[in-house]
Amino acid sequence: MPTLNTLKIQIYADGADKAGILDLYAKPYIKGLTTNPTLMKKAGIRDYEAFARDILQTVTAKPISLEVFADDFPEMKRQALKIAGWGRNVYVKIPITNTRAESAVPLVRELAAEGVQLNITALLTSAQVRAVAAVLQPQVPAVVSIFAGRVADTGVDPMPIMRESLQLLAGQPKAELLWASVREVLNIVQAEQCGCHIVTVTHDILAKAAKLLSMDLDALSLDTVKMFAQDAAAAGYKL
Repeated sequence: MPTLNTLKIQIYADGADKAGILDLYAKPYIKGLTTNPTLMKKAGIRDYEAFARDILQTVTAKPISLEVFADDFPEMKRQALKIAGWGRNVYVKIPITNTRAESAVPLVRELAAEGVQLNITALLTSAQVRAVAAVLQPQVPAVVSIFAGRVADTGVDPMPIMRESLQLLAGQPKAELLWASVREVLNIVQAEQCGCHIVTVTHDILAKAAKLLSMDLDALSLDTVKMFAQDAAAAGYKL
């Protein structure tokens, strides 16, 4: 049975909690890190650049993805070039569209042509992957992040989309497919089974996976029974 240390897929820690980032960065099974404006807002971060540069003082040997937050493409490009200059291990996250549903593919083409390492994010369809694959540069590393968990939230099995996306990216030797929006430990195993290169996992689910992945089910059953008994006793229930 797999453990976090034996999985072949690259596990990236997804979060914006500094202590959690630095703790996970030190673990051998964490191969990279990602964050986004939503996670940063939840973590109470007010100064984007100060936070990123602070993290990059320690995170130097593993890739880290940092996202632009502008909504018009010229400003996205300016931010992307600035962020890319913060470290050789930095990948710039570009959402597949802006908030007006205008495609970011032309911007991806420009940035890839300038040699910027990209993480194209918030993809949910094969058509989006096909469009991105057509504009990446074969010699420039890139990550294509499909939000498989959000696909599953709609009642659609994401596995076929992920497998098709691998084929669509076959002509881009430096492009890696990433399974994003993990909802449960099982998704990590599913991402490996369908051939994804990377899976991003939030800090809380990583903690659960470290404890429960491949745990004996009889032992887990007993733990569950003990939890019920302890909580009933602590509550002082009587009949």
